[in-house]
Amino acid sequence: MPQMVNLDALIRREDFEVVGQVDDSPTGIQSIRATDLSLDALVYHTLRKPDFQRETASWTPEKVAALVRSFLEGDLIPAIILWRSGLSGKVFVIDGAHRLSALAAWVQDDYGDRHVSQRFFENVIPDEQRKAAESTRQLIQESVGSFVELSHALRSDDAASGEKMRLARNLSIVTLPIQWVPGTADKAESSFYRINQQGTSIDSTELEMIKARRKPNAVAARAFIRAGTGHKYWSSFDASVQADIESIANEVYELIFKPHLGPAIRSTDLPAGGRGYSADSVRMVFEFVNFANDVHSEMRQAESGVGRRKGQKEEASERLAEDVDGSETIRYMRTVKRAAERIAGNSPGSLGLHPAVYFYSFTGRFQPAAFLAAVAFARELAEKKQFPLFTQNRAEFEEFLVKHKYFLNQIVRRHGGWHRSVTPIHRMYRTLLSGCIRGASHEEIIEMLQDPEGARLPIRVASPDDYQHGRDFSGRAKNAVYLDMLLREATRCNICGARFNARFTTLDHDLRKEDGGTGAPENAQITHPYCNSGYKEQQRASK
Repeated sequence: MPQMVNLDALIRREDFEVVGQVDDSPTGIQSIRATDLSLDALVYHTLRKPDFQRETASWTPEKVAALVRSFLEGDLIPAIILWRSGLSGKVFVIDGAHRLSALAAWVQDDYGDRHVSQRFFENVIPDEQRKAAESTRQLIQESVGSFVELSHALRSDDAASGEKMRLARNLSIVTLPIQWVPGTADKAESSFYRINQQGTSIDSTELEMIKARRKPNAVAARAFIRAGTGHKYWSSFDASVQADIESIANEVYELIFKPHLGPAIRSTDLPAGGRGYSADSVRMVFEFVNFANDVHSEMRQAESGVGRRKGQKEEASERLAEDVDGSETIRYMRTVKRAAERIAGNSPGSLGLHPAVYFYSFTGRFQPAAFLAAVAFARELAEKKQFPLFTQNRAEFEEFLVKHKYFLNQIVRRHGGWHRSVTPIHRMYRTLLSGCIRGASHEEIIEMLQDPEGARLPIRVASPDDYQHGRDFSGRAKNAVYLDMLLREATRCNICGARFNARFTTLDHDLRKEDGGTGAPENAQITHPYCNSGYKEQQRASK
């Protein structure tokens, strides 16, 4: 997966303030110099990204370095398109935010990891973001040098090589061209959508979130993605609501995105929600918010009814409204938190599902569909009050999943990723539990899963001949070997006998305190949270 440089902090994001306001101010400058993007430049502090701009985090280190090099060489770079608010005087970037941000990052030596970014993200910067920043810094240093280095070269002719001096002199004269959008704020926004559906278009999830930016599902997802830091899409709400949003966002982020996922698997201590800083994380979180809150596709459509099936009644599914005070966003976020706590964390009702068992394929790849299916399965168990029944059969249930982890890959390959595979994976969990309750063998359970009158899943038992390998071990092969070894050696819960993740455990008195048990180490046993606080107590009460 390529590194992506997070430049979202370099130009602040802000609402247009008044819909329909006309830009009746002077057109302004026709070009921007690199020095206009320094922290002490007046022009820089008037620049804003409108709140419907996508996150400025989809360029690789190579692309950022190439833009800086092209700028210094005087190559043709498309014009930056701006709109100026006649009310506030602020200048909004309608197109070209990545270009401006890349140049600002070079000028400020901040590629997502230094002063401006640290303040913007409140020091919550994932390791992947820091590594991408350092890679960019190194590439630019090798290609053209830092902004400070070239600036100093102009003041001291003998302080730089001939190539650096040439680039330094170019720096003094090259500019980025500007094109202004006249008219209302509405026109500026429509210009943004039209421009960004040409060339490199906006990802469909990002576009949906932009258009739903004031609705509770989008606001909640934005908060979760950055642990409540970054641009505050919830800034119009009361201070107490903002504090609640940021607190819940941080708690859920800790539950599903910690620890940060490295490039290779050498431990089963994996994040439940996969990589927190990736191209897929935005979609994963948005899908999770919608899934947990039963927000169906019809509810998510624009008010115009675009995408509604022919003959579908408007009343069939209530449209999702904008959240005016934050109450709906808080409700959505609390629902997501409850869903996350059922499968992860140390709260008393948590099953503490082992991420390597449930959410990752046998090659160590995070499967969003498996994550959402586990959320659905845990909710179903809770609603049917079947946590005890699951716990009684959990060890054998998970033994089957570990032995046949490639079934996940087969289902996703047949049905497709994301929500398309959630239902069949959920069906696999439900059928598997039924088989375990009946005491069925693995072979019998596989027949149940394949039964055209039953689960109807596209699975088959694989053999080593099904996989082709080169002469060297691939990254996936290495992950498969380590994951298999780590799962075989994993420590097990002293109550249910299933594997546990060290982060999702509790310490239990083997002999209860009420019965004379002490806090001595020899009286301790490590268990899943629910096994300790729910299942164990229920078993004792039934005796």
